[in-house]
Amino acid sequence: MTNEINRRSEADGVPSNEAYLGRQRSRESNARTYPRYLPMAVERASGVELVDVEGNRYYDCLAGAGSIPLGHNHPAVVDALEEVLESESPSHTLDLTTPVRDAFLDTLFATLPDEFAEHARVQFCSPAGTDAVEASLKLMQTATGNRDVLAFRGAYHGMTAGSLALMGDVEPREHVEVPGHVHHFPYPNSYRPPLGIGGPEEHQALATEVETALSDPLSGIEDPAAMIIEPVLGEGGSVPAPNEWLQSMRRITREHGVPLIVDEIQTGIGRTGSMYAFEHADIIPDAILLSKAVGGGVPLSVLVYHERYDEWTSGAHVGTFRGHQFGMAAGRAALEYIVENDVPSHVTRVGEQLRQRLKSTAENHPSLAEVRGRGLMLGVEIVNPSAAENSDGSYPTDAALAEAIQRKCFEKGLIVERGGREGATVRFLPPLVITESEVDDVGTRFDAGVVATLGD
Repeated sequence: MTNEINRRSEADGVPSNEAYLGRQRSRESNARTYPRYLPMAVERASGVELVDVEGNRYYDCLAGAGSIPLGHNHPAVVDALEEVLESESPSHTLDLTTPVRDAFLDTLFATLPDEFAEHARVQFCSPAGTDAVEASLKLMQTATGNRDVLAFRGAYHGMTAGSLALMGDVEPREHVEVPGHVHHFPYPNSYRPPLGIGGPEEHQALATEVETALSDPLSGIEDPAAMIIEPVLGEGGSVPAPNEWLQSMRRITREHGVPLIVDEIQTGIGRTGSMYAFEHADIIPDAILLSKAVGGGVPLSVLVYHERYDEWTSGAHVGTFRGHQFGMAAGRAALEYIVENDVPSHVTRVGEQLRQRLKSTAENHPSLAEVRGRGLMLGVEIVNPSAAENSDGSYPTDAALAEAIQRKCFEKGLIVERGGREGATVRFLPPLVITESEVDDVGTRFDAGVVATLGD
């Protein structure tokens, strides 16, 4: 792969990125996002590499927002899809069972902790993670008879109305009516400690705040239907929850009879170096939300929960494409490959390699305030170190600089995401099968993008 990207205009029938992007602008919604920062028309993809219509090559550290665990067009996934196509299997069957569906469930259950799998039930949802979120809220409100939900600041759970209500960021729902009865608590953050204390003492104080709110009849919180939590904030900036804090959340919810929903839509299926991110804290939730990687790069979304909450009646949650056979076939193939090849161990190893490369760059640039995350779900928060410090000792974010770094990385042939507070965290979500040499190249290109933006 060459390091510099060349641009051309469409002429004499030769395709150009700008021509495709121009047609996209004229025909698609103003809600489109990635083309504004990644001005390309993708023609081919293989493994960790994308190729645009002009022949430029890129390392893909976005990977469909983490939904392509084995990389683009992995043979295991391609073979599984071809098998479905060649066998004259139905494309989707609502919730009628099929051999493909049955095999996917066998494989999924085998990945779950035994204690959870023994009593698990699965609801196939419409093939986007936000529908699994909506389903989980409906399920727990039905099972408990309660309405209130406990959520966390900085969280992202999707863009439908119920999911928007769970978000701490109010901007995406500014013009949208969303359900009420959601209470947001602070989420631990090592760089920006919400209580200004930091470390284990702050984690305990944050847990005490939740516990006190549930015990205090004057807190304004009615008996909750559920708590929903990301073990690593994804769009919130790759912020990992401390294990001891997650353990406290599990203890508190259990003692107060509150179902704990863990949103593993981006963290699950090996992304953090364990099959499921909650396993780092050695806890067992009451429900797990899965999408993105669980379909092996093909749309699929499931809610997995303890049978004690299965109080739904027939048709309580439906969706036309909940019987999407291609997602189930690709998902089974991806899950089998990940387990058989111990991909989570590989993720731990190369994730630490990438973390060290990013830290090496950050050491030379004060604007790169913190490198954080788990496994191959990493982020670098970009700040303005020339500004006055905040009360917690952090510096204000610098979203414009983060965007500039993202653009320079793109020019160097590296695709990265942005998220977090004001979009000032540069995020890395490469395919889980990225090799050590590819990680080195990613680190080199990120460093080059930073230097091109900030200087040596």
